Amino acid sequence: MDETIKLSRSTVEKYLNCPRCCVLDKKHKIKPPSLPFTLNIAVDNLCKNEFDYYRERQESHPLFIEHNIDAVPFKHKDIDIWRSNFKGIRYKSNEHNYDFGGAVDDVWQKKNGELIIVDVKATSRNNFDWFETFNKYDYAKAYKRQLEMYQWLFRKNGFKVANEAYLLYFNGKKNEKFFNNQLKFDVHFIKLDCSSAWVEGKVIETVKLLRSNLFPSPSFKCEYCNYLKKRWQLSKN
Repeated sequence: MDETIKLSRSTVEKYLNCPRCCVLDKKHKIKPPSLPFTLNIAVDNLCKNEFDYYRERQESHPLFIEHNIDAVPFKHKDIDIWRSNFKGIRYKSNEHNYDFGGAVDDVWQKKNGELIIVDVKATSRNNFDWFETFNKYDYAKAYKRQLEMYQWLFRKNGFKVANEAYLLYFNGKKNEKFFNNQLKFDVHFIKLDCSSAWVEGKVIETVKLLRSNLFPSPSFKCEYCNYLKKRWQLSKN
Protein backbone atom coordinates (compact mmCIF):
# COMPACT_ATOMS: atom_id res chain seq x y z
CA MET A 1 0.00 0.00 0.00
CA ASP A 2 1.13 3.55 -0.73
CA GLU A 3 2.47 5.59 2.16
CA THR A 4 -0.11 7.80 3.85
CA ILE A 5 0.09 11.36 2.57
CA LYS A 6 -0.36 13.96 5.28
CA LEU A 7 -1.59 17.28 3.96
CA SER A 8 -3.07 20.50 5.24
CA ARG A 9 -5.60 23.03 4.11
CA SER A 10 -2.74 25.16 2.76
CA THR A 11 -1.47 22.22 0.65
CA VAL A 12 -4.81 21.96 -1.14
CA GLU A 13 -4.92 25.75 -1.55
CA LYS A 14 -1.46 25.61 -3.15
CA TYR A 15 -2.71 22.88 -5.50
CA LEU A 16 -5.68 25.05 -6.53
CA ASN A 17 -3.45 28.04 -7.24
CA CYS A 18 -0.32 26.39 -8.62
CA PRO A 19 0.15 22.60 -8.78
CA ARG A 20 3.88 23.14 -9.46
CA CYS A 21 4.37 25.05 -6.18
CA CYS A 22 2.35 22.37 -4.38
CA VAL A 23 4.76 19.67 -5.63
CA LEU A 24 7.82 21.81 -4.82
CA ASP A 25 6.54 22.34 -1.29
CA LYS A 26 5.34 18.85 -0.35
CA LYS A 27 7.72 16.62 -2.31
CA HIS A 28 10.89 18.71 -2.45
CA LYS A 29 10.50 20.89 0.68
CA ILE A 30 11.06 24.05 -1.39
CA LYS A 31 8.83 26.78 -0.01
CA PRO A 32 8.39 30.35 -1.24
CA PRO A 33 9.65 33.08 1.10
CA SER A 34 7.17 34.32 3.69
CA LEU A 35 7.02 36.61 6.69
CA PRO A 36 5.55 35.75 10.12
CA PHE A 37 2.26 37.56 10.75
CA THR A 38 2.96 38.15 14.43
CA LEU A 39 0.32 40.88 14.85
CA ASN A 40 -2.30 38.61 13.31
CA ILE A 41 -1.28 35.85 15.72
CA ALA A 42 -1.69 38.23 18.65
CA VAL A 43 -5.19 39.20 17.49
CA ASP A 44 -6.09 35.51 17.06
CA ASN A 45 -4.93 34.66 20.57
CA LEU A 46 -6.76 37.56 22.16
CA CYS A 47 -9.95 36.57 20.36
CA LYS A 48 -9.60 32.97 21.53
CA ASN A 49 -9.13 34.13 25.11
CA GLU A 50 -12.26 36.25 24.88
CA PHE A 51 -14.37 33.51 23.29
CA ASP A 52 -13.12 31.05 25.92
CA TYR A 53 -14.50 33.35 28.62
CA TYR A 54 -18.00 33.02 27.14
CA ARG A 55 -17.43 29.36 26.25
CA GLU A 56 -16.88 28.50 29.90
CA ARG A 57 -20.11 30.29 30.85
CA GLN A 58 -22.00 29.05 27.75
CA GLU A 59 -23.18 32.58 27.06
CA SER A 60 -23.45 34.47 23.78
CA HIS A 61 -20.63 36.88 23.05
CA PRO A 62 -21.89 40.50 22.79
CA LEU A 63 -20.99 40.43 19.07
CA PHE A 64 -23.40 37.50 18.59
CA ILE A 65 -26.20 39.51 20.16
CA GLU A 66 -25.32 42.59 18.10
CA HIS A 67 -25.47 40.59 14.87
CA ASN A 68 -28.50 38.45 15.80
CA ILE A 69 -26.61 35.15 15.96
CA ASP A 70 -28.35 32.76 18.32
CA ALA A 71 -25.25 30.77 19.28
CA VAL A 72 -22.60 30.27 21.95
CA PRO A 73 -18.93 29.31 21.64
CA PHE A 74 -18.85 25.53 21.23
CA LYS A 75 -17.72 23.72 24.38
CA HIS A 76 -15.87 20.52 23.52
CA LYS A 77 -12.95 18.62 25.05
CA ASP A 78 -10.98 18.87 21.77
CA ILE A 79 -11.41 22.60 21.12
CA ASP A 80 -7.77 23.37 21.97
CA ILE A 81 -6.57 20.55 19.71
CA TRP A 82 -8.70 21.82 16.84
CA ARG A 83 -7.23 25.31 17.29
CA SER A 84 -3.61 24.13 17.48
CA ASN A 85 -1.52 24.79 14.36
CA PHE A 86 0.43 21.58 14.95
CA LYS A 87 -2.62 19.35 15.40
CA GLY A 88 -5.96 20.75 14.23
CA ILE A 89 -9.00 18.72 13.29
CA ARG A 90 -8.13 15.84 10.96
CA TYR A 91 -9.74 13.23 8.72
CA LYS A 92 -8.02 10.05 7.55
CA SER A 93 -9.21 8.32 4.40
CA ASN A 94 -8.56 4.57 4.25
CA GLU A 95 -9.73 4.41 0.65
CA HIS A 96 -7.28 7.01 -0.66
CA ASN A 97 -4.76 6.74 2.18
CA TYR A 98 -4.41 10.38 3.17
CA ASP A 99 -4.51 12.33 6.42
CA PHE A 100 -5.97 15.81 5.90
CA GLY A 101 -6.38 18.52 8.52
CA GLY A 102 -6.42 22.15 9.49
CA ALA A 103 -6.54 24.41 12.55
CA VAL A 104 -9.67 26.50 13.06
CA ASP A 105 -9.76 29.82 14.89
CA ASP A 106 -13.05 29.12 16.66
CA VAL A 107 -16.29 27.14 16.57
CA TRP A 108 -19.72 28.30 17.70
CA GLN A 109 -22.87 26.27 18.22
CA LYS A 110 -26.41 27.23 17.29
CA LYS A 111 -29.41 26.22 19.37
CA ASN A 112 -30.29 23.52 16.82
CA GLY A 113 -26.88 21.89 17.41
CA GLU A 114 -25.26 22.99 14.15
CA LEU A 115 -21.70 24.25 14.32
CA ILE A 116 -20.56 27.56 12.86
CA ILE A 117 -16.93 27.65 11.71
CA VAL A 118 -15.15 30.95 12.30
CA ASP A 119 -11.91 32.47 11.09
CA VAL A 120 -10.25 35.60 12.48
CA LYS A 121 -8.35 38.03 10.23
CA ALA A 122 -6.51 41.26 10.94
CA THR A 123 -5.55 44.05 8.55
CA SER A 124 -5.22 47.83 8.44
CA ARG A 125 -6.76 49.49 5.41
CA ASN A 126 -8.50 52.78 4.78
CA ASN A 127 -12.20 52.41 3.96
CA PHE A 128 -12.19 48.64 4.31
CA ASP A 129 -14.92 47.05 2.18
CA TRP A 130 -15.18 43.26 2.26
CA PHE A 131 -17.28 42.89 -0.88
CA GLU A 132 -14.87 45.01 -2.90
CA THR A 133 -11.97 43.03 -1.43
CA PHE A 134 -13.65 39.70 -2.23
CA ASN A 135 -14.36 40.65 -5.84
CA LYS A 136 -10.91 42.14 -6.42
CA TYR A 137 -8.44 39.85 -4.64
CA ASP A 138 -7.87 36.10 -4.92
CA TYR A 139 -6.70 35.85 -1.29
CA ALA A 140 -10.17 36.85 -0.09
CA LYS A 141 -11.72 34.00 -2.10
CA ALA A 142 -9.16 31.70 -0.49
CA TYR A 143 -10.53 32.71 2.92
CA LYS A 144 -13.93 31.36 1.90
CA ARG A 145 -12.40 28.14 0.59
CA GLN A 146 -10.52 27.81 3.89
CA LEU A 147 -13.78 27.91 5.83
CA GLU A 148 -15.37 25.41 3.45
CA MET A 149 -12.47 22.98 3.96
CA TYR A 150 -12.89 23.29 7.72
CA GLN A 151 -16.63 22.70 7.39
CA TRP A 152 -15.90 19.53 5.42
CA LEU A 153 -13.47 18.32 8.09
CA PHE A 154 -16.05 18.75 10.85
CA ARG A 155 -18.69 16.97 8.78
CA LYS A 156 -16.31 14.06 8.13
CA ASN A 157 -15.82 13.88 11.91
CA GLY A 158 -19.54 13.42 12.42
CA PHE A 159 -20.64 16.92 13.41
CA LYS A 160 -23.68 18.80 12.13
CA VAL A 161 -22.34 21.93 10.45
CA ALA A 162 -24.23 25.02 9.32
CA ASN A 163 -23.67 26.27 5.77
CA GLU A 164 -23.07 29.73 7.16
CA ALA A 165 -19.60 30.65 8.32
CA TYR A 166 -18.09 33.88 9.60
CA LEU A 167 -14.99 35.95 9.06
CA LEU A 168 -14.26 38.15 12.03
CA TYR A 169 -12.19 40.90 10.43
CA PHE A 170 -10.28 43.37 12.62
CA ASN A 171 -9.24 46.49 10.74
CA GLY A 172 -6.59 48.48 12.59
CA LYS A 173 -7.21 52.23 12.86
CA LYS A 174 -4.09 54.05 11.71
CA ASN A 175 -5.37 57.64 11.69
CA GLU A 176 -6.01 58.11 15.41
CA LYS A 177 -4.70 61.36 16.88
CA PHE A 178 -2.82 59.61 19.69
CA PHE A 179 -1.29 56.15 19.91
CA ASN A 180 -0.90 55.79 23.71
CA ASN A 181 0.49 52.27 23.16
CA GLN A 182 -2.95 51.07 22.08
CA LEU A 183 -3.97 49.83 18.66
CA LYS A 184 -7.70 50.22 18.09
CA PHE A 185 -9.75 48.22 15.59
CA ASP A 186 -13.00 48.40 13.69
CA VAL A 187 -14.66 44.98 13.76
CA HIS A 188 -16.26 43.64 10.57
CA PHE A 189 -18.54 40.66 11.07
CA ILE A 190 -18.79 38.94 7.67
CA LYS A 191 -21.28 36.15 7.04
CA LEU A 192 -20.44 33.74 4.21
CA ASP A 193 -22.80 31.21 2.66
CA CYS A 194 -20.54 28.24 2.03
CA SER A 195 -20.59 24.87 0.30
CA SER A 196 -18.07 22.13 1.01
CA ALA A 197 -19.27 19.91 -1.85
CA TRP A 198 -16.11 20.53 -3.87
CA VAL A 199 -13.59 19.80 -1.11
CA GLU A 200 -13.21 16.01 -1.18
CA GLY A 201 -12.64 15.92 -4.94
CA LYS A 202 -9.86 18.49 -4.74
CA VAL A 203 -8.22 16.77 -1.77
CA ILE A 204 -8.12 13.52 -3.77
CA GLU A 205 -6.74 15.34 -6.83
CA THR A 206 -3.97 16.82 -4.66
CA VAL A 207 -3.11 13.40 -3.24
CA LYS A 208 -2.98 11.83 -6.71
CA LEU A 209 -0.66 14.56 -7.95
CA LEU A 210 1.68 14.10 -4.99
CA ARG A 211 1.78 10.34 -5.59
CA SER A 212 2.59 10.76 -9.28
CA ASN A 213 5.88 11.60 -10.97
CA LEU A 214 4.29 14.59 -12.68
CA PHE A 215 6.06 17.93 -12.38
CA PRO A 216 3.46 20.50 -13.49
CA SER A 217 4.22 23.54 -15.60
CA PRO A 218 4.28 26.95 -13.90
CA SER A 219 0.88 28.54 -13.38
CA PHE A 220 0.24 31.79 -15.23
CA LYS A 221 -1.51 33.22 -12.16
CA CYS A 222 1.19 32.20 -9.66
CA GLU A 223 3.14 35.24 -8.46
CA TYR A 224 6.13 33.10 -7.42
CA CYS A 225 6.41 31.27 -10.74
CA ASN A 226 6.01 34.53 -12.67
CA TYR A 227 8.67 36.21 -10.54
CA LEU A 228 11.16 33.42 -11.21
CA LYS A 229 10.33 33.39 -14.91
CA LYS A 230 10.88 37.13 -15.30
CA ARG A 231 14.06 36.99 -13.23
CA TRP A 232 15.41 34.18 -15.40
CA GLN A 233 14.55 36.05 -18.60
CA LEU A 234 16.27 39.19 -17.32
CA SER A 235 19.40 37.29 -16.25
CA LYS A 236 19.85 35.94 -19.80
CA ASN A 237 20.04 39.44 -21.30
